[in-house]
Amino acid sequence: MFGTALAVRLLHVWQMTATPFATVLLGDARGYDVWARRLAGGDWIGTDVFYQAPLYPYFLGGIYALLGADPVTARVVQAVVGAASAVMLATAAAWFFSPRAGLVAGLLLALYAPAIFLDGLLQKSVLDVAFVSAMVLALAAVHAGGAHQRRWWLVLGLAAGALALTRENALVLIVVLAAWVGVAAPAVVVGRGRALAAFAAGVALLLAPVAARNYAVSGEIYLTTSQFGPNFYIGNHAGADGSYQSLRFGRGSPEFERVDATELAERASGRTLTPAEVSSYWSGRAWTFIRTEPGAWLRLMARKAALLVNAREAIDTESQESYAEWSWPLRLLGAITHLGVLGPLAILGLWAAGADRRRLAIVGALAAAFAASTVAFYVFARYRYPLVPLLVLMAAPGLLALPRLMREWRSPAALATVAGAVTLAAVAQLPLLPAARSRAITETNLGTALYEAQRYDDAIGRFRRALDIQADYVPAFNNLGVTLRAAGRTDDAIRVYRDGLALRDDYPDLHYNLANALLAINHADEAAAHLRRAADAGGESAGVHNNLGTALADQGNFREAAEAFRRALVLEPASSRAHRNLGKVLAELGRRDEAFTHLSRAATLAPEDAEAHYDLGVFLLSQDRNAEAAAALAAAIGVRPGYAEAHNNLGIALGSQGDLDRAIAQFEEAMRLQPGFADAARNLETARRARGVK
Repeated sequence: MFGTALAVRLLHVWQMTATPFATVLLGDARGYDVWARRLAGGDWIGTDVFYQAPLYPYFLGGIYALLGADPVTARVVQAVVGAASAVMLATAAAWFFSPRAGLVAGLLLALYAPAIFLDGLLQKSVLDVAFVSAMVLALAAVHAGGAHQRRWWLVLGLAAGALALTRENALVLIVVLAAWVGVAAPAVVVGRGRALAAFAAGVALLLAPVAARNYAVSGEIYLTTSQFGPNFYIGNHAGADGSYQSLRFGRGSPEFERVDATELAERASGRTLTPAEVSSYWSGRAWTFIRTEPGAWLRLMARKAALLVNAREAIDTESQESYAEWSWPLRLLGAITHLGVLGPLAILGLWAAGADRRRLAIVGALAAAFAASTVAFYVFARYRYPLVPLLVLMAAPGLLALPRLMREWRSPAALATVAGAVTLAAVAQLPLLPAARSRAITETNLGTALYEAQRYDDAIGRFRRALDIQADYVPAFNNLGVTLRAAGRTDDAIRVYRDGLALRDDYPDLHYNLANALLAINHADEAAAHLRRAADAGGESAGVHNNLGTALADQGNFREAAEAFRRALVLEPASSRAHRNLGKVLAELGRRDEAFTHLSRAATLAPEDAEAHYDLGVFLLSQDRNAEAAAALAAAIGVRPGYAEAHNNLGIALGSQGDLDRAIAQFEEAMRLQPGFADAARNLETARRARGVK
């Protein structure tokens, strides 16, 4: 069993080494890789409350520390873990039912295409299923009884605690298991009290160190992470569709999640919030939606339930269909091993279990609890994946009982079973997740990663391939335009943006990026119109209003520009860019005191921004506040020593104070940095004449 599972996984890993996915990490995988490298470098404690479940990054960090920071090596280790999961599940099914059922269960997991796919990603899914398989094995062992039963209660607790550190909603399974151990478990050897104590000890051994670490860095107690509220809101609000949506449009990368959740909550609350308060803010908004729009929420829950049992895997970053283009195991097994087959087989298994059905009650309860906890948030392939070992355990006797079902199909129990299985199979085939869209998303995500690595030609190829797969996938138009512009092909980018808007005029990023491209070629009027459209289409952000203000200022419309910059500051009060731009247009409007306040604030907020110091210095110079201007311009030069314009204006400020020698030196430096700098040349000549130097 181990060899079979390992062989197909290693074949998959080997075939994927020839693809872009081998070296380009996407989404959470990239975040885990960065985190693991930091851990392997010695930063094992960190400074913030865990926002993402921590156990997988520590697992990956351990691999990097021991075997080197190579994702391919990590995938090989994960293949071993996946194979071990198949062995644990096979053993559990043999103990629950029979050796034949064990063989079937092990092979089902060993050859299950989504398992092969997910075990090969740098994602925590591989540990999720390992821990669930260990839980199932422990349950089978305690049912079997024997002298070592107490040891298996401890294993059950350890597995449940570990699962909670990879999948936060698995905390609900600890509650279910604790209730079962205390009330219904077959604690025939050690007694219920001791069994519960052993189980609790196993859970505590895993969760207590994490809770202590979180308390040490924050002063607050978090058993695992602090992201309950944002995740609950993502799955339960008026615009939710059952899958992941970033809190800010277009910012779905892991590095933005904590920042966006905190900034938006603090802006709405008007004060600094603790991680617990941020979580409470978002969960409160979700509960408000549920309470005020119960009909919409129930329809949303029905969609999430349908996504949970769908035959296709709902992706967030990478699709199984895309990987199947290179992977023989995925291509050969994907059509016959999926949840649309496994779910109906599990229903048959419950019928086939007969007298053993009572022993499966806890397995069914765990499956129901985890399914409910997943639907309560949102559904992804890897979020529902921990259900697979539980369903496989129930499916194994169902597969073996197919001949018996054909003989007894007329009995009421068999007819009810067939009806349930057929109904679930039909629901699983609902076209909620088109394969073409999943592949287009994957190609677009890959292109985005290549763009961020400045591999623009490769990225352009991926975006164009995404559009070949799905011609109306608008995010690919947007990202293709961004990449073309980064490659210096602004005219091509503008054409692509316009093509995307012809398909979907309410896509804010297309309007925003088209406006930026138009500003670059001095089409301020049209740019302003697109920036307004971006805000109206739901893409309102500080960046949109900043750029709108810039476009209006380029047209000489300083009053409306000031309004746009003020709106940017409402959305992002600490934006030094908005403060700087507002200060400049206020100066144009003659509102000098306000201009000084905002320009000073910009320099304070961004001490490493040479432009902020420069703009403050130029304003002070225009007000004959020469000593203050000189200090601000010197600060700009301190940040950027090669800033020719700052040297020139510093020379003016010094010369205006009578310090001609230093002024001459600044003008000369400006000329050295920028030969042919006419203004500096005139100023240098004037200063030399005043100094009596030819």
